[in-house]
Amino acid sequence: MTTRVETHSGPSQTIASVHTDKERPSRKRPVKERVVLSWSGGKDSTMAAYHLLASHKYEITALLTTVTEEFDRISMHGVRRELLEQQAESLDIPLHMMMIPKDCTNEVYETRMRETLGHFKTQGITKIAFGDLFLEDVKQYRDERLAQVGMSGLYPIWMRDTDELVRTFIGLGFKALLACVDTEAIDASFAGREIDHALLADLPDSADPCGEYGEYHSFVYAGPIFKQAIACRAGAAVRRTPRFNYCDIVPA
Repeated sequence: MTTRVETHSGPSQTIASVHTDKERPSRKRPVKERVVLSWSGGKDSTMAAYHLLASHKYEITALLTTVTEEFDRISMHGVRRELLEQQAESLDIPLHMMMIPKDCTNEVYETRMRETLGHFKTQGITKIAFGDLFLEDVKQYRDERLAQVGMSGLYPIWMRDTDELVRTFIGLGFKALLACVDTEAIDASFAGREIDHALLADLPDSADPCGEYGEYHSFVYAGPIFKQAIACRAGAAVRRTPRFNYCDIVPA
């Protein structure tokens, strides 16, 4: 039986129609703030991206990656540009590469970074996001350089417990290979290994689980924020210097 109500303005109506007749206030979706993410292609910048996207407060307008001109690879990590471009495509986020020469001086690096930041500033972007965890001197350096051009830093995973963070990374279904290891911190044989619970168990107690002190760098090839996995495999080990052992991650 349908319940009816009497109104002062006319004949009886159903309760449903009374609610329908009331004017509903329109809801406006909050405008997301546009940010640029400093992107190494590795685990920490990936987790920073994951948290930025999950917050629904930010739109990542570009991935900013430093690439060494002579090698055509991600600086420090040594990952091929081809794989970097596939990451950006799978994330559906534009890639902005800042090219630097090998053995780049700090002066050249800072000049090119100022030019790059100025490029984003003219687009109305005032925040650069980073995957830093706890190194105060690194954060201070970034904040000082950004302040010089009227910008500021955003640190979505700052001060997260590193053991918890890397286990969350694994638990969420992200997949990554170690692209470079510091042989003064961990054994050279770690290069090319998958980031999984077995790797965490094998790391020496002196190493940070997330490699925050530079023990290792990684390349993320799959996970919940990627449209599709990047087909790749661990290739040959390359000892570019006595200290750093690289794994040449190659397209599969």
